[in-house]
Amino acid sequence: MGFKDECGVAGIFGVENAAGLSYFALTSLQHRGQESAGIAVSNLNAGENEKKISLHKGKGLVGEVFKQSDFEKLKGSIAVAHVRYATAGGRTIENAQPFLNTFKNGSIALAHNGQLVNHSELREILEDNGSTFSSSSDSEVILKLIVRKFIENGGRLGSTPEDTLKDRHFIDSVIQTAKLIKGSFALCIMTENMLIGVRDPSGIRPLCLGKVENGYILASESCAVDAVNGCFIRDIIPGEVIVISDKGINSIEYLKEKKQTCVFEYVYFARPDSVIDGIAVQEARYKMGEILAKESGVEADVVIGVPDSGIGAALGYSKASKIPYVTGIIKNKYIGRTFIAPTQAEREAMVFVKLNAIKSDLSGKRVVVIDDSIVRGTTSRRLVEILRRAGAKEVHFRVSSPPVKYPCHLGIDTPSKNELISSTHELEEIRKEIGSDSLAFISLEGMISALRSCINEDEKKCEGWCRGCFEGIYPA
Repeated sequence: MGFKDECGVAGIFGVENAAGLSYFALTSLQHRGQESAGIAVSNLNAGENEKKISLHKGKGLVGEVFKQSDFEKLKGSIAVAHVRYATAGGRTIENAQPFLNTFKNGSIALAHNGQLVNHSELREILEDNGSTFSSSSDSEVILKLIVRKFIENGGRLGSTPEDTLKDRHFIDSVIQTAKLIKGSFALCIMTENMLIGVRDPSGIRPLCLGKVENGYILASESCAVDAVNGCFIRDIIPGEVIVISDKGINSIEYLKEKKQTCVFEYVYFARPDSVIDGIAVQEARYKMGEILAKESGVEADVVIGVPDSGIGAALGYSKASKIPYVTGIIKNKYIGRTFIAPTQAEREAMVFVKLNAIKSDLSGKRVVVIDDSIVRGTTSRRLVEILRRAGAKEVHFRVSSPPVKYPCHLGIDTPSKNELISSTHELEEIRKEIGSDSLAFISLEGMISALRSCINEDEKKCEGWCRGCFEGIYPA
């Protein structure tokens, strides 16, 4: 199968029904993770013997994890929320997020998108200093590290005016932790009276800020801001900590490095209606398709895109090549999660259930099919079979990203290097393996040119994208 989505995070501040808004935000981020979902809520009006922070999480889709009765227990005006696809840590309920830590000085909840490259050594240090863990997730390491730093700083969480200095201790603890952890991370952190967002210094994983009702929202993508009828304000800057409290919004730049946003956010992960770092995702996909057509045009009758992330590039390819775009392939949106199939052969067979061809669009036609990537090649081979079965006379496979030759270590669940077909096969060998009449990938230069064309001149000075899966050179 192809790439697996990473995770999605959201945070709500200053809204009476924070849990309800978090639910809608998570639903809009469901494409980023389908294994588990969770929401933690802070209720400053809780009684003396009641929990200040309540948490509900479970395995499954957002709609499966949460029932109406759950929201009766999730009262409060501050929330952090998470949808997960496993990267570091196994697929167990113990690794579901957000993580909650309650100790004598207060309570903290944390949601994390990304992956640390130094979590093992940090975990060992924490364990040597008495910390205990309930999961194998690198995200819990971040939470425990914040708690450790907070205790060392002599802080105590609270919600009264006298606690201003103690809140400052907590913010310092978050900054100290952000400087220690290495890798990719977009964090939503909640105390009993604050919401904090953190983006890694390279900006590998996205995080944005929006206004909603009388409060604010943090989210992995701008589509989540739209989902709660909010107003997008801006992206969190790489290396920025943003603190939201009753005192307003405070921004702290804790570390500055070269910006290197994950390029696959634009190719595959993000929803087409999102805008990340000033680039409209669907516009970027159109441009990639246009450049792909110019680099590797072919005589054909129709262009189709593999749902969902291949459609934007297919529309761009059609426009540039003047070959008509047709639907061609229908995706069954109700098939559920293909990882439930226990064997690789069964997972491959699921492609036939998940995708189906429209014969009237394809029969007797020379078809250009646009996909976002080729990883192992097995899905591509099945796709070509589907198109030929529908009567396609020729199948020309075009890919809107360069050959993926290296695994990702920064938050994407990719196969090992020897399982990546472009790492072990030349172009003609891949073409024969998938069974297409021709095969071409967009060039790395072409893909970057497509992204650059979507940025205004003021923003070009801070452009940059992580290309580790193509070149084997990583930001961390």
